[in-house]
Amino acid sequence: MIGLFKVKEKQREQAQNASRGGGASVKKQSAGELRLHKDISELNLPSSCTISFPNGKDDLMNFEVSIKPDDGYYHNGTFVFTFQVSSVYPHEAPKVKCKTKVYHPNIDLEGNVCLNILREDWKPVLSINTVIYGLFHLFTEPNSEDPLNHDAAQVLRDNPKLFETNVRRAMTGGYVGQTFFPRCI
Repeated sequence: MIGLFKVKEKQREQAQNASRGGGASVKKQSAGELRLHKDISELNLPSSCTISFPNGKDDLMNFEVSIKPDDGYYHNGTFVFTFQVSSVYPHEAPKVKCKTKVYHPNIDLEGNVCLNILREDWKPVLSINTVIYGLFHLFTEPNSEDPLNHDAAQVLRDNPKLFETNVRRAMTGGYVGQTFFPRCI
């Protein structure tokens, strides 16, 4: 508790100095930023996931997560997701997009992600860690029952071997139907 008082006191001093022109101003953090900072400091990622901050550590509200599944259809692929977190987080789910073009039933060709905890099942008790594990799970267990890419979902349901062939072709840089997928393996 004493440490908290010292931090507040120091912030007050810095703000006073800034108002007198004696230093940089102190940016007040929103509740969402404070919660996100806590979530990031408590991340417990699988070894095949990494987080990066392309805009620097001062912009925690926008970051990227790379997922490299170690088994399943997407084994050894690298998939990058962007996270945009609003200032009202955790009352609103982060906006997540897949930057890597991927042949997947739950990710469309524009990078939109179909994951229930990013939509109707979001609750403020969930965290960034939960979202990353949810994304990781999409690669180990693609869900053909709740698709965004209906063609991929139908192939997964009707012909899993063809689905596996299509995933490999897409990941090594090739066409699936009329759609070209850049190499991600």
